[in-house]
Amino acid sequence: MRILLLGSGGREHALAWKIAQSPLLEKLFIAPGNAGTLSCGENLALAVTDFEGIRKVVLENMITMVIVGPEDPLVRGIHDFFLADRDLVKIPVIGPKAASAMLEGSKDFAKQFMVRHGIPTAAFKTFDSSNIQEGFKFIRSLEAPYVLKADGLAAGKGVIICATLEEAEHELNSMIVDAKFGAASNKVVIEEFLSGIECSYFVLTDGRSYLVLPEAKDYKKIGEGDTGPNTGGMGSVSPVSFAGRDFHTKVEERIIRPTIEGLRKDGLDYSGFIFLGLMNVKGNPFVIEYNCRLGDPETESVIPRIRNDFLELMKATAERRLHEITLLTDSRSCTTVMLVSKGYPGSYEKGKIITVKTPVEGSTIFHAGTVTRPGSDAIYTGGGRVLAVTSLGDSMKAALDLTYLNADRIQFEGRYFRKDIGFDL
Repeated sequence: MRILLLGSGGREHALAWKIAQSPLLEKLFIAPGNAGTLSCGENLALAVTDFEGIRKVVLENMITMVIVGPEDPLVRGIHDFFLADRDLVKIPVIGPKAASAMLEGSKDFAKQFMVRHGIPTAAFKTFDSSNIQEGFKFIRSLEAPYVLKADGLAAGKGVIICATLEEAEHELNSMIVDAKFGAASNKVVIEEFLSGIECSYFVLTDGRSYLVLPEAKDYKKIGEGDTGPNTGGMGSVSPVSFAGRDFHTKVEERIIRPTIEGLRKDGLDYSGFIFLGLMNVKGNPFVIEYNCRLGDPETESVIPRIRNDFLELMKATAERRLHEITLLTDSRSCTTVMLVSKGYPGSYEKGKIITVKTPVEGSTIFHAGTVTRPGSDAIYTGGGRVLAVTSLGDSMKAALDLTYLNADRIQFEGRYFRKDIGFDL
């Protein structure tokens, strides 16, 4: 198989690493990729939303399947673009069509979907500039803390949890009137705060049947003890200790099956991954959000635990025969810690050279925001989240010990990482 993988982060490096292990693979292209994906295939200088450029690359390189990593091209309709092109229509795209990707593309769409299909989620209302005063009234009817979500895509940073009424009112005005998140916050979903502990579930579906992948827990706050602003994710662990058989059964019966059936009932043909951001409230799962792709950095902890040939999973998805597949998972724990640039998730400098004091042993390093330069063998920082250090272990503690041992061996100016990933479990 000749594969084009779209994306450039740690999620895509983890996918590329897994794809490269498949005996079905003939050639892997990653667009645009990063310094790490160079070891798995050929990087292409191509934006994930450049559909015409992608079309040209697919035809010139005789690509037989496209796997979409990030949400932006899915929400913009890359799957639909392929189906509408007579030269591309027979090339499978792993990722939902635009109408189905609205599960992530619009928080209001997702909440309405959950209400329609009886899927447990927090009570909510949606507001825009036409009824912002009603939004202020709704906030005053709730108890602190307050949850405000930009309706559209905001690079994983569009959710704000406010401790006080004054802060919530200020943020609502900032999001809608001042366009804090651009067009993404033209509409804002305000919902009740659910008290519990979060975890992430991942489903691979061909539109008819599905497989439930290993669950994970990620850590979004920049500071230890879950303090400070949200990030794209500072680390993850899999499996999750509180997600036992009883909780898993509730997730499948109350959320996963109604989601798959709801998509069919609504005429939404969905092929690809569904991310379920869940809150465990006294043993009962509630949906916080849907994503139409795998999470990051959860992918870096989930993918190493999947023992199946990944391309066989993708083929079965494209051919609508996932019901024939038995998912095989590694029983060991997997942990990931993100090394980030100083200042992230605010402004940060790029171009810092990355060095390793002593060889990394026993861990896998997934690149998230790294670049190379012509004529140099060095690797430089190119993003806020730079590297993901991932380890497997017979226990979560063993995996974390190895991860932190190797994280300390990697240096770049301004390097920062949380030292408490997984400690709450």
